Amino acid sequence: MQLRPLNLIPHDTNIDFVSKRMFAFGVTILLMIVTIVSLYMNGLNLGIDFKGGILIEAKAETAVNISALRAELNGLNLGEVTLQEFGSPDDVLIRVQRQDGDEDAQQHAIKLVREKMGTSYDYRRVEVVGPTVGEELFEAGLMATIFAILAIALYVGFRFEWQFGVAAFAATLHDVFVTVGLYSVLQLDFNLTAIAALLTLAGYSINDTVVVFDRIRETMRKQKANDLKAVINASVNQTLSRTLMTSGTTLLALLPLLLIGGPTLVPFSLALAWGILVGTYSSIYVAAAFLLYMPPLRRMEKPKR
Repeated sequence: MQLRPLNLIPHDTNIDFVSKRMFAFGVTILLMIVTIVSLYMNGLNLGIDFKGGILIEAKAETAVNISALRAELNGLNLGEVTLQEFGSPDDVLIRVQRQDGDEDAQQHAIKLVREKMGTSYDYRRVEVVGPTVGEELFEAGLMATIFAILAIALYVGFRFEWQFGVAAFAATLHDVFVTVGLYSVLQLDFNLTAIAALLTLAGYSINDTVVVFDRIRETMRKQKANDLKAVINASVNQTLSRTLMTSGTTLLALLPLLLIGGPTLVPFSLALAWGILVGTYSSIYVAAAFLLYMPPLRRMEKPKR
């Protein structure tokens, strides 16, 4: 018995995506405006990694209950406190936001944390990270994200044609930028984990876009007489089932992180979920439509028989 591939969308689906591009561009512009206004009015809620703060690495005699320890340290009213397992279950890395005041204020906060944790911990590292180091980390993370998007666009331009590279750059930049807007609107902690989420999203976004672009190239080879609008519609319809299934299964994997991941993982999970939704929409409506507003694509030769 031969198994048939699962298709959420019928093979004969023929949705006119290109005709709805102005509506899609309107949504895109609205998201960009909201992001720009929020960044101007609210900025980003920079976390300890970028603002500076106190870093404590401690080793316990047994496995550390991260949730219980977090609740105890939050009771000290020192502001943002983040904890994570560091290497093994009995190692914990604690970050406390920089306290108002001079060095004495930072040392007082360290003293409070150590008193709350007790003498059962071996304190292997205690550091005070200044705002200058945090600013350097922020700039490095920003540059890493920009270079990643540029590298993706260059690869797509080399792999296909330069018009595809420009379209991929615009779509990926759009997905990453509006996800930054989510951090700003909801005032989620923007830290190194957020940078990891943006880089992950950039890779995911271009994956869907490249699938559509590859089908456009193949369709142009087979249907050389068709105009670009017809080629784009045919290609997006043919890849629609794959796009929706990939996005749907990824969102299902993120759902447990959103529901039971705890406060540390929620900003990361929420940003990825939002980015996947926006990336799916941009792959279907935005990325390919950009090709209509650029110089004509070079006609592909028909494959040799």
